[in-house]
Amino acid sequence: MSDRGAVRTRLTAGLERMGIALSGDRTDAMVRYLLLLQRWNRAYNLTAVRAPLEIVSKHLLDSLSVLPYLYGDRLLDLGTGPGLPGIPLAIAAPERTFYLLDSNGKKVRFLRQAVMELGLANAVVIQARMEAYLPGREFATIASRAVASVSDLLDLTARLPARPVRLLAMQGRRPTGTELQGLEPSPSVLNVHLLEVPFLDAKRHLIEVHYD
Repeated sequence: MSDRGAVRTRLTAGLERMGIALSGDRTDAMVRYLLLLQRWNRAYNLTAVRAPLEIVSKHLLDSLSVLPYLYGDRLLDLGTGPGLPGIPLAIAAPERTFYLLDSNGKKVRFLRQAVMELGLANAVVIQARMEAYLPGREFATIASRAVASVSDLLDLTARLPARPVRLLAMQGRRPTGTELQGLEPSPSVLNVHLLEVPFLDAKRHLIEVHYD
């Protein structure tokens, strides 16, 4: 079986286990994104994960694990890197608009190429540092995948004007109670979810914060 065939088989099996139904075209787009990431990775070192089947579990399925927690029509992916979780989510949820923010020039070039090649009209690439970004728009959900602590993310997002808003902080280990105490600004809801990612042995957690 070719890499493309093996990737599609693994991806389809993972989506089924997660209860995510994608059309054939959108599944194809996921595979094309993975192959594009793999190709650019040889020159730009976009991710340390290089084996195609590992990319399926560690990047694609991991990103899609937060799909049930998305809220609203405008979503900001802080520190998206090569488009994670933003691009898989944009493929899976075409009715929403995803703003992909990163400061790294090489990653931003890849993002723009990926958005163009995949025809993702609902993905917008922004080159800026997280701590310096002053959006001219409101976001209903702000997602971040293992790029900062929860308290740091709250500091960054506290000045955003939209209410209600949800912060989705994707982490590996489960945060301790001490780490989640005394968060400022104080959230109206704070939940920690264990994420089930097919074909991934490592633990994955989502810290979900609501501001009303």
